[in-house]
Amino acid sequence: MKIFVLVLFILMFALIIALPKYKWMITGVSAVICTVACVIFGKMTWHEPFSRAINYNVVMMLVGIMITVGLFSESGMPNKLADKIISKIPNAMWILVLLSVLSGVISAFVDNVATVLMLAPIGLAVAKKAGVSPIPVLISISVSSNLQGAATLVGDTTSVMLAGDLGMSFMDFFVFNGKMSIFWAVEIGMLVTIPVLIFIFRKHNKRFEFLSSKVKVTTLFPTIMLILNIACLVACSFISIPDGFFADNINGLVCLFFGIVCLLHHLLSAKPKTIIAEDGTSTVVGGKKQAIKTIIDTIDYQTVLFLVFLFIVIQAVENVGIILAISNFFGSIGDSNIFLLYTLIVFGSVLISAFIDNIPYVATMLPVIMALSVPADVQTLLCFGLLIGATLGGNITPVGASANVVAIGMLNREGYKVKSSDFFKIGIPFTLVAVLSGYVYTWLVWGM
Repeated sequence: MKIFVLVLFILMFALIIALPKYKWMITGVSAVICTVACVIFGKMTWHEPFSRAINYNVVMMLVGIMITVGLFSESGMPNKLADKIISKIPNAMWILVLLSVLSGVISAFVDNVATVLMLAPIGLAVAKKAGVSPIPVLISISVSSNLQGAATLVGDTTSVMLAGDLGMSFMDFFVFNGKMSIFWAVEIGMLVTIPVLIFIFRKHNKRFEFLSSKVKVTTLFPTIMLILNIACLVACSFISIPDGFFADNINGLVCLFFGIVCLLHHLLSAKPKTIIAEDGTSTVVGGKKQAIKTIIDTIDYQTVLFLVFLFIVIQAVENVGIILAISNFFGSIGDSNIFLLYTLIVFGSVLISAFIDNIPYVATMLPVIMALSVPADVQTLLCFGLLIGATLGGNITPVGASANVVAIGMLNREGYKVKSSDFFKIGIPFTLVAVLSGYVYTWLVWGM
């Protein structure tokens, strides 16, 4: 059974890379086959794909922010902000690098998917006005957001799990047990990726004449809601909520709430307008029907379905014991060679997280590391190495992280065909330099 699921999993990814246009169908078929096989062989119950596999927090967050950001884009605000940015920095390369770095900074405090959805419209607008392809722009925003996930306690679910096992507070991510903590390893990784971004956008290192398009913002309401959404996500990260449905899905519920508020405002404020042509004929535009169509268009259903199906497949991979077998392999090395174990954990996590969601992987690996008979500092070293590898590993492939899936989905909706090679050109060098710097820094601080 384990071999069957593993082969199906590999085949699924091969087909996704070869046929990215049909990725949601491919994962859908794979999810059905995995579920049926696992149920027949007693590895999964019929209700498990819906009760355990699907990460409803991510799904609600995705749908909620898609609505808010869609109406934010509809209002004309991204184009207005793009005009402001370009007028201050009339050099495409530095604007695009700035957006990528800003994505990383925001995602240290806000979920990666939310960060991409918020910045992507601005990135698209800037790319169009600067006359560059938005494909590398959105990919860079996405991989930068994934990089910062382990920087703070509130940056990613894996950081919360790490804090729970090591007893870390928010400030412990900066200094832990008298030593520089994981935040600095991540930030060094971010600094060394800036030259990579400069190299990627080097062809656009020319000043250009900026001609303001005098963009008119139709309403400020989605912009206000988006800002409040970000503020609430950050605030919720510092609030202690009892375990349960609300604690597990707080980010998703917040985003869905603001999405619904934006949806209702858009519907209630929609009024039909009559446009009179030169020949005297009149045409009615806008109104409730147009408002409903706009809202429907804001949701990328294929991306949502792709993530839902992917969650189910990953649950099957976990249930048949593939992830456990990987973690047991790392644990079997024990304390015989700490440097070798640390190296295997970091780079093994990079490879595994390129294809498997890092949350179940980290959740499985942390108890293994904590059970090793090694000093506390060595446990910290290995846990930090696990997060460095697992959070950055998703940047190797287009489907390794939810943020990457969302970014590519947005590009597809805009009519741009994203090849796997387009992602590899940015994701692989970005990941390698960030992981290597974090790997060396963490070993020097905690392993020497």
